[in-house]
Amino acid sequence: MKSAVKIAIASAAALALAGSLAGCAQGAGGDSGGKLQLRVATFPPGADQAAYDAFATQEKQFEKLHPDIDIIGVEYEWKAPTFAAQLAGGSLPDVFLVPFTDTKTLLENGQLMDVTDEMKSLGYSDKFNPVILNEVKDDKGHIFGFPRQAYANGLHYNRDLFKQAGLDPDKPPTTWDEVREDAKIISDKTGKAGYATMTKGNTGGWQLTTQSVSRGAVDQTDKDGKVKSTIDNAATKETLQWLSDLRWRDNSMGNNFLLDWSGINKEFAAGNIGMYTSGSDVYTALVRDFGMKPAQYGLTVIPTQGDDAGVLGGGDVAVMSPKIDAAHKKAGITWIDWYYMQKLLDKNAAVADAKALAASDQAVGTPVLPVLDKATYEQDQEWIKPYVNVPLDQMKGFSDGIFDQKPVGESKVQTQPIYALMDNVVQAVLTDQNADIDALLKKVDSDAQALIDGK
Repeated sequence: MKSAVKIAIASAAALALAGSLAGCAQGAGGDSGGKLQLRVATFPPGADQAAYDAFATQEKQFEKLHPDIDIIGVEYEWKAPTFAAQLAGGSLPDVFLVPFTDTKTLLENGQLMDVTDEMKSLGYSDKFNPVILNEVKDDKGHIFGFPRQAYANGLHYNRDLFKQAGLDPDKPPTTWDEVREDAKIISDKTGKAGYATMTKGNTGGWQLTTQSVSRGAVDQTDKDGKVKSTIDNAATKETLQWLSDLRWRDNSMGNNFLLDWSGINKEFAAGNIGMYTSGSDVYTALVRDFGMKPAQYGLTVIPTQGDDAGVLGGGDVAVMSPKIDAAHKKAGITWIDWYYMQKLLDKNAAVADAKALAASDQAVGTPVLPVLDKATYEQDQEWIKPYVNVPLDQMKGFSDGIFDQKPVGESKVQTQPIYALMDNVVQAVLTDQNADIDALLKKVDSDAQALIDGK
């Protein structure tokens, strides 16, 4: 979901040039002084100058190694409703990102380039977390992109509010019952929301799913090609009842029940929320974009309960359009391998990337859900250790516990529209003390099935 489509960016001059290239067909940017022009995705509009500077350094490093390729940065933000038009109109970069939730649909529709042979020739297709690599495979095992970053949802908490409430910030809660207990203590002692959750802009459905999965929920099943909505399940009901209890029995959720990703981050960074769940990689945004002081931040794993419990994850994939020509495909693979993958696999590349980010005041070392196997990830962390500039000791609960949790991918069919339906359920539970959870679940399950069936 959120956290997915954010990429390091090109220099300001390159971005200015991007507009003039917007109407070109993929791969049509022929050459510049004998060089092949490769248009690559960059941050959405609004990224800070430090990010521009970091990418400018990396861009120069790449072009020194590959003097026949001229990197052209293009402003980019993934938006599912406009993707088809961008693809048809040729306004997509040669290399761009798509979130895991949309990859299956895009590859099944023939909208992504097959990179199976190229990935295998690079020699690390077997190093990926198989759960994550499955996100970019079709039913024949063909691969259509490079998973470049992933995240698992985590429990974020404000260390200052924990201290003010008399709780130990180095011992965050490990069960949902403890989360509820601590939330009430924080609310009673500080007057702030002890716990909050997202509720709108599809994020309410996203986080309801996150918390339900941690109790063992499965929201969709696929048997012989027949997809069935199973949102009306015991774990989701338990989650909604838990939220209702926090809201109406404990009065520990404050008074703002219309929060999206940006809104909850803003309130959390301002010290108005004790705990909430979101992608584990949100630290950078909290500090850089919302002004949170690093000393206030804490991160641990989401509590899980039951044999079927898991942690909902997501991320994004570096991909190319099937419309680009062979020369641009080859250059695109070279860029993806160098820019996204080698910093995870090669010491020199990892150190160079960390140096460039640290020199530009970008976060280095934020805990993630590794796209590669545990041994490879831990080796990478050793390589970049001298440049880590985030308070890892305040994130130990997550980094120590994430490999013991089962990663679970998001449902693949009508993901975002169904999340939008679930927003309404969360809002109803938090704003109506007499909300009928059974009836709400029955209706959202029926409406979700209608979306799946295309009705």
